Formats: sequence, C-alpha cells, structure tokens
Amino acid sequence: MIGNLQLRNPDYMEPVPFGEPSPPGPPSPPRAVQHDEITTVKMKLLVKFGQQHEARIFRGVEQVAAMWRAEDGDFAEFCLAQFVAEPKALDALFDRLQATIEQINGHFLELGRTVRWATEVDIGPMLPVDQLLAGYDASSHFADDMYKSKVAFSVLLNFPLTKLEDRIKNAASYSRRQWAELRLTSMFESRIPGDIAGGVTAAEVAADQYISGYYLYMHHVLGRDGVRRFPKDKRLITHWNLRDELKANYADAEGLAKQQTIAKVMERIVTQTIPPQVINNPRVDWDPFTNKVTDAADGTIEKSDSVARDNDERFERVIAHFNAARAVDKVSPIAPSRMDRAFTAAELPEARVRAMLVEILESPHGQAAAKEVAAKLGRPLEPHDMWFNFAAGSTAEGELDAITKKRYPTAAKFEADMPRILRDLGFTPARAKYLAARITVDPSRGAGHAMEAGRRTDKAHLRTRIEPGGMLYKGYNIAIHELGHNVEQTFSLYDVDHTLLQGVPNTAFTEALAFLFQARALELLGRPRPKGDAERNKVLADFWNTREIAGSALVEIDVWHWLYAHPSATAAELRDATGRIARETWDRYYAPILGGKGTTSLLGIYSHTITSPLYVFNYVVGHVIAFQVEEHLAGKDQATFAKEFERVCRIGNVLPDLWMQQATGKPVTPKPLLDATARALKP
Repeated sequence: MIGNLQLRNPDYMEPVPFGEPSPPGPPSPPRAVQHDEITTVKMKLLVKFGQQHEARIFRGVEQVAAMWRAEDGDFAEFCLAQFVAEPKALDALFDRLQATIEQINGHFLELGRTVRWATEVDIGPMLPVDQLLAGYDASSHFADDMYKSKVAFSVLLNFPLTKLEDRIKNAASYSRRQWAELRLTSMFESRIPGDIAGGVTAAEVAADQYISGYYLYMHHVLGRDGVRRFPKDKRLITHWNLRDELKANYADAEGLAKQQTIAKVMERIVTQTIPPQVINNPRVDWDPFTNKVTDAADGTIEKSDSVARDNDERFERVIAHFNAARAVDKVSPIAPSRMDRAFTAAELPEARVRAMLVEILESPHGQAAAKEVAAKLGRPLEPHDMWFNFAAGSTAEGELDAITKKRYPTAAKFEADMPRILRDLGFTPARAKYLAARITVDPSRGAGHAMEAGRRTDKAHLRTRIEPGGMLYKGYNIAIHELGHNVEQTFSLYDVDHTLLQGVPNTAFTEALAFLFQARALELLGRPRPKGDAERNKVLADFWNTREIAGSALVEIDVWHWLYAHPSATAAELRDATGRIARETWDRYYAPILGGKGTTSLLGIYSHTITSPLYVFNYVVGHVIAFQVEEHLAGKDQATFAKEFERVCRIGNVLPDLWMQQATGKPVTPKPLLDATARALKP
C-alpha cells in the first residue's frame, strides 16, 4: 500500500522540513473548499454539538477541507452528517474502522502474496505470465477508493493528524488509543491515485525480479592467477551471498585470493563492466580481473573487451524508482520527495540519521579497531576487510554447510524444527508452539525474506533459499534472521492491544530484533559462541559491522539528493554519479584505515539500493537499536531473553524514541555502542 507516515497538523499548515532540504517539489493542488465555507461549516457544527467540541470540530473540518475535491460533492453536508461527538459513538466508530481495516489490509497482503508466489517461491520454472501476475497490486487503489467512498474523510473529520515534530514533543503524553488513532489517520494523509500507486509497485517488482535472477556460478569465476577456487555447487546471488561468502573466507586457507576475486566481481557489478553473459550462466568461465569470458566446455574466447557493460540495467532500475516517486511527489504536498517520505516513515528526521552515520564513521575507534584487524590477519588491510568479522568462529563454512544440508534438506524440515529452535531461544514450549503455528516456511527463489501477516487469522511466511543438496549455512543464517522478523511480526499482530499499532516504529526496529535471533545462529546449531574474548569480540563486531554499512547508507542518501538535483539524468549519468559519491565517501572515511583510495564498489554494492531505495539507513539504525536492546538483555538467561523479546514486540508501532524508552529506558542513540567499543579497545 502506498503512503507515508508524515501527518498533517490540525490547521493544515505548510509542509514541515525534515533533515537536509530537497529541491522544491511541485506546488500543492488548489483547495476545493474556500475559507468562508470552512468557517460556515465550523459554526454550524458548534451550534449542533456545543462549544465543548470546538477543538475537535475545527481540527476535523480543516483536515477534510485540505483533501476535498470538487468531485467529492457537498462539503458542508458531509461534515454535518459524519461528525461524531458522543464519546461512546466515537469509540464505536474507532472499533469499526480498526476491525475493518485489519481485514482489508490483511486480504490485500494475501492477494499480493498469491500473485507473486511463483516469482518469489521456488516452485519450479517460471511461466511468462508469472511476471505479469507479480505486477498486479490489489491495494494500489485503496486510498483512492477510501476517498471516493468518503471513508477516508470520515477518519479525517473525527480523528487527529499530527506533525512529526508534535509527535516527538508529545509522545510520552499520548495514550495507546491516541497512538492508534494517529496510525489510522496516517493512512489518509495524502491522496495518491491508483495508477500512480501501481507505477510504484511496478518499479518495485521489476527491480526485485532483476536482483532475484542475478546469480554467479562461482566455480566458473577465476582468480587473478586463472585458478578456480570455488566449489561446483557455489551459486551466489548479489549482493547478499557475495558479501557473506567473502566474510566466511577468513577461515579458509585460500581466503585472501577468494576475497580479492569477490571484491573484483563487486566492482564489475557496480561499475556495470560485468559481461551480461556471465550472469546466472554455468556455461562460461570468467576472469573478472581481465574481464575475459570463455566457453566453459572448449575454452573459446567469447569476449575480452574490458569495458563490456551490463547495459546499466542496475541503474535503470533506480531511475524507474525515481520516476515513480516523482509521480507520487506531485500528489504529496506535505512530503514532496521520496527522501522526505522515507525519513518521515521512519519517524527519524534525515538530519538526525545523518548525524548518527557521521558520528559512527568519524569515531576514532575505527582506527583502533582496524589496527586490531590487521594484527589478527597478519597483513596490511585491504578494502574488502570492511567485512572482517571479529565474532567469526574457527569453523570453516564447508563444515557448517554439511550440518545444515543434512538437517534441512527441504523448507518443510526447517519449519518442522521451528518449535525446537524457539525453545532453544528461551521461549516456553507453549509459546514456541504458539509461534510456530503462526509461521510457515517457503523455499525462496532469492536469498530469503520474511513476509508478515496482515490479519490475525493469517500466517507469517518465512522464505529461505534451499539449494538442490539442501540448505547451505548462508541460507540457514538468513533463515534465522528472517525467523526473528516473523516472531516480531506475530507478536506485534496477535498480541498487541490495537491492531492499528501492528508492527514496530520503522523497519530499523524489525531489523534490530531479527539481528538478535541471527546472532544466535551458531548456538542453535549446537555450536556455542567461543568463550574467552567472545563478548569483547561481539562488541567489536557490532561496531565494525555498523561502521561498514553506515558508509553505504550515506552514499545512498547522497545519491538520491543528486537524483533530485538532476531529475533528467540517464542511467549512465547516475552510474557515474554513484561511483563518484562512493569514491568520495570511501576516501574520507575508509581509505585512511583500509587503504584502496578511489574504491567505488564496496559502498555501492548493496542490492537494497536497487530493490528498496532508501532502506539501507534502517540497517544502521537497526544495529544501533539491536545493540541497545542486547545490552539491556546482557547477562540474562534465555528464558528472560524470550520474555523481554515478546514484551518489546508488544509495544507496537509508536514513536521510535518512545519505543526504545519503554524497551530499554534510553532513546535511540549510538552512544552505548561507541562507549562499549571504547571499553573493548582498552589495553
């Protein structure tokens, strides 16, 4: 469903700027209801219902007038008929709307899951029609239909809209019911026509399909010396599997050569100098250092052109997102850019997010941690060491693959093991059974993801990759992460007091909660975390990983600022701008400790920037939040972990700082992570 969480103030004033300003958007459409008519309607309602309702009347009439169009009919007649004054009647209206919207949203979600099933779930070869079905979005006309039916106007007339700055100021004073009302009105803070909403969905589907099919057969990817170093069954999707393979190779005897090869592959992808025929193709060999492609059967050279390009499709997908967003901008006067909507949806102003990113990147702990990484590796650092894992164990990934393939040959086997996994995480047998009954597992075509349920009679879906020989450790690790999402999604739907508060404040929080599960992945395989320096290494790993992704988030934010400043840019121009921004960011924050001045690829490789633009910053905030929550749970046993996990999930979708205050007693801040890192780095 298209929309954002930025709300209007009661008097419908001008848009409130958040963070660094984007170039001005298109002007707001003219109001269909004039000031004199608004005043007349207010007076009539005061006469009908009494002075005690003045504040609600004035606010509601203004909110409706801001959205009313000439074709909507008689403004005065609607307001006089639909305003609800008596408290019990208002409660009944709220309950009816909440129950109905739960069902509508839930069924929309299920329809979307159905039409995208063949493109997201590995059920065999896709049919040509599957991609057409995946582009269908039953919810795209929801807000438009609610306005045409005037349900949306009933909501705006009777319940409040607020600005983000007001929610931040008054968060602690709002009741749970008031938060639910704010989430109700946020659904209708803009009128986006169905065709525009459908355009956004089409861009998302096309980008997801592009990335979902972007695999490399690593046995056919040659090292700098022409040597094959990857096994025959190694098929990796960009970027998730490539990154995880690189991280895993620190325990491999030939790890450095493998990592250098993967880093070169990433460079080819981001600069779009990768030959198209090597993508998802086991019939050719490819040397990414020379860019030479040969037939795997007879060695015939197919292409040796060092500037062979993937047609810049990677950046075409971003341009498609941008064009779809610009169409939304024209009907979103309060949040007139995709950037405004992304940060308002997160309810964290861009300026604050940027400050967190820079605080992490500029921390002197980066230099000290890098020295320790170099000491551990016994060599000078290279750019790809941004993915060094302080918390890595000594077990080679091949050994872990053997365990997971045997244990989980199918998605059904993982689903059957969920009650045990949940019990081992500390949930009681009854709660583990409760959760497992509301989560189902599907074999994913892509790397894996979690899909929530939208109504209480539905199930959450965990999608994980199952290779022909069974689940690899990478797939298992992702599955545990996605299980964390699904458990949060289940608690925050089935156990929250108002279904309008389903979920968490923003995607960073659900990522944070999923990280808490993922951090226990090895333990759930019967491989407990190493003792001794394990906790210290865990802190350093959290800092190093957060610092790594902070740069990628900053690059994406700056790329989108560039896009709005250059709205007619071609994919090639965007590619070049992305490279320049990535290089500048690398040289400022990473080159001083990792070397590789002018590195382009590593800060531009994240697939989220293609499939879900302006999402990556949520991972950084998620790491910060996860550390705060984990610190809150430090020293507690598994049973307490499970109880606390359930408790914080039930807080639901309130303001981020309020959620964190109620969960841990502190607002969202990187300070606990940075302080813990300082302690860990002390001699």
